[in-house]
Amino acid sequence: MNTKKVSCELGLKKDVIKKDVFERESAICREYAQRDGKCCWGVCAKCGVPLLLQKFYKGILLEKPKEIEDLRNKFFYKK
Repeated sequence: MNTKKVSCELGLKKDVIKKDVFERESAICREYAQRDGKCCWGVCAKCGVPLLLQKFYKGILLEKPKEIEDLRNKFFYKK
């Protein structure tokens, strides 16, 4: 039996996606958030895409509710 503990940080690394992909996907999300507050995947206020993009590009994993809320606000509404 495998007793190895699995965590979200297992194998966490930067640059899994390229900068241009991160920026393009971020811009798409930002446009929908500012226009409608949602896309076909759901409501921006509950969205996990910013967290996933940040994890894959910057290698950062956020789990605290305040950090997540701050990231969403910055991600969706930065000028």
